Amino acid sequence: PMGSERMEMRKRPMPTTQETPGAAQAQHGVGNRGSNACCFCWCCCCSCSCLTVRNQDEERARRTSHELQAEGIPNCEESPAPTLEEVNAWAQSFDKLMLTPAGRNAFREFLRTEFSEENMLFWMACEELKQESNKSVIEEKARLIYEDYISILSPKEVSLDSRVREVINRNMLEPSQHTFDDAQLQIYTLMHRDSYPRFMNSAIYKDLLRSLSEKSTEA
Repeated sequence: PMGSERMEMRKRPMPTTQETPGAAQAQHGVGNRGSNACCFCWCCCCSCSCLTVRNQDEERARRTSHELQAEGIPNCEESPAPTLEEVNAWAQSFDKLMLTPAGRNAFREFLRTEFSEENMLFWMACEELKQESNKSVIEEKARLIYEDYISILSPKEVSLDSRVREVINRNMLEPSQHTFDDAQLQIYTLMHRDSYPRFMNSAIYKDLLRSLSEKSTEA
């Protein structure tokens, strides 16, 4: 009878909900979100990924200036102020511009305005690598150059064709002072063909040339 079935159902105990350990931890995490969630505060827990990133930043800050130069983030090169003759020579060829620290500094300042300073930084890092003779230092600098300028994940990645990238990947199996020679030549050619003509017509070059010309006239 329907009445007895309803009575039987009312007598049955309702099943109790059992919390699994995972559910309990999830609820505990929600309850503590205010203190541990990285997206909402600066106070991160020890296992938090944000803390890992922060520790990496602190480690990077502790690196010596020599190591930072190896990463391709050097300050402008020290050099005496260029003479009028030197600045005029820059207009004769790109090679003469790149031959002097003053020329490289002026050209690098221009590249910065075009958001392509990484080309010069990469070229300089390759030049520095060529001066090394210690095997372990060469391997470390080559790794840093690869991470900073070759890796597609880097914001400072330089523009290289697939053939040169394949050469680099082979060379990285046993890095040497010449691991990036093909890439360095390609970037040098790119700067020569693409950026150098615009530099010669830029306000940076023309203002420097005018300033030195006026000083020469006054003298």
